[in-house]
Amino acid sequence: MKLFSQIHGEGEVLIIMHGLFGMSDNWQSLGKKWAEKFEVHLLDLRNHGRSPHSEDFSYELMADDLLEYLDDHGIDQATILGHSMGGKVAMLFAVLNPERTKRLLVADIAPKPYKPHHQEIIAALEGLDLSKVEKRSDANELFEPSLPTGVRQFLLKNLHWADKNRMDWRFNLPVIAREIKKVGEALAPNAYYDGPTLFLRGGESWYIQDEDLDLILEHYPQAKLVTIKNAGHWLHAEQPKAFFDEVNTFLGA
Repeated sequence: MKLFSQIHGEGEVLIIMHGLFGMSDNWQSLGKKWAEKFEVHLLDLRNHGRSPHSEDFSYELMADDLLEYLDDHGIDQATILGHSMGGKVAMLFAVLNPERTKRLLVADIAPKPYKPHHQEIIAALEGLDLSKVEKRSDANELFEPSLPTGVRQFLLKNLHWADKNRMDWRFNLPVIAREIKKVGEALAPNAYYDGPTLFLRGGESWYIQDEDLDLILEHYPQAKLVTIKNAGHWLHAEQPKAFFDEVNTFLGA
């Protein structure tokens, strides 16, 4: 699986991975700021963005995709940052490849299991008749009105012209819908990474609770947990300066 990426800057390598329904474009602003001191690789995970679509979907495969990416780009070791689903990929990659992971940063996801909770979004996506869509504003009007405006705008960034006659999603909706339970899978009980680790959570998000810290430390004994105030699950987009500053502190930048 040859992942698409956008690369900015020079220096120590920083890999950034998006969450479910996201893509590398979502991290452009922060990525370019970090590129002043790092070589930043913004990745599209499989079945997302401009990376290939596949019928196969698992965290093990996505961790293998990342390893292949590092090998293909001659990267011996990198700092790995992942948000939500991308955070789960980062967590597993560090466990499986500690010698390739200089530092680990995980944004608003814990190593615990999560029940499927994207059904409303998937139903809205599946219910949207793309044959009636000629521009993003058309899709916005046709979308299920119950979806929050911010969620709709986030999803609509994925609409593109698949050919001259039709628009389509950059993410692989059929496979994501079929495999959605896998997105919430927990890390294996014996998973362990003893390198520098930072977990960041949104102060208004429910994804990482205070009681999750014990579990985090079982898997990542050097982990620190930082709370970004006045931010939900998309903490890097809602409070970009606070997120940027906390990551910089951890990176020693």
